[in-house]
Amino acid sequence: MILAFSLFLVTLVFIIWQPRGLQIGTSAVVGAVVAVLIGVVSLEDVLTVTSIVWDATLAFIGIIILSMVLDEIGFFEWAAIKMAKLSGGSGKKLFVYILLLGAIVAAFFANDGAALILTPILLAKMKYLKMKPLAIFAFLMAGGFIGDSASNPLVISNLTNIVTAGYFNIGFVEYMQNMFLPNILSIIASIVVLFIYFRKDIPLTVDVDALPEASSVIKNKTMFKLSWGFLALLMGGYFIGDKFNLPISVFALGGALVFLAIANYYKAVKPVETIKNAPWQIVWFSIGLYVVVYGLKNAGLTDIIASWIVILQTQR
Repeated sequence: MILAFSLFLVTLVFIIWQPRGLQIGTSAVVGAVVAVLIGVVSLEDVLTVTSIVWDATLAFIGIIILSMVLDEIGFFEWAAIKMAKLSGGSGKKLFVYILLLGAIVAAFFANDGAALILTPILLAKMKYLKMKPLAIFAFLMAGGFIGDSASNPLVISNLTNIVTAGYFNIGFVEYMQNMFLPNILSIIASIVVLFIYFRKDIPLTVDVDALPEASSVIKNKTMFKLSWGFLALLMGGYFIGDKFNLPISVFALGGALVFLAIANYYKAVKPVETIKNAPWQIVWFSIGLYVVVYGLKNAGLTDIIASWIVILQTQR
């Protein structure tokens, strides 16, 4: 148990520390390899972990690819400018609207997708609006936070959601019905807490007229129009898949590849570059860390923690 926990801590330290630019996926994979070499997990355990996370991993890849294609055509930048314009120049409204945008993106494109795509867009727009450094910091930190706190309503909103739903055989509709209200409450609580914490850094007014028109950032209008219908069909696919108990990756990854092919047809993206530039480190990070954590299960640590939770529940 000490060996497994020590390996987990060391891996976590390297993931957070990232010495000499060591990427998070590399650290996680190295941790997984070490776990196998020292006997914390076996090759059979690796296959078990793979059987647990394969659907989630493929689905997550699909969500990221879909997000990148939408980003290439200007979908998210359009949404960010729309939200900014909607604020009417009020810094406080802009702060809230940006958080709501982050919550929506996290719900449909996963928390990592929200952070990876919205952060550079927000940074560019904040600088465009000539905000002070503390104000930029407030918007970026709040946007990153809401991406995690609001990634609960759908199975596709978080990699952990997909793994959990698959492991416990929770359907898409059942998950949504149980998590929709808690997610709404989480969004409200997050906005209130973040607003109170950053209230002194939020500007009273913002010159949103300095921003370009939302329509001007759309790089391919045909794909932009098609994307709305495609996203609606994709959501319908998730419900159909739930009814017939199909893996969620069938629609998430399959839909993303179809959308990528359509975007290539309309010359909106370069498929090879899109796939190459996808954040694969997050995928390696997820798989590697799951293997390392499985070592904690083998050592019995997760059973001990579970027993503590049961004791706390009985004493409540």
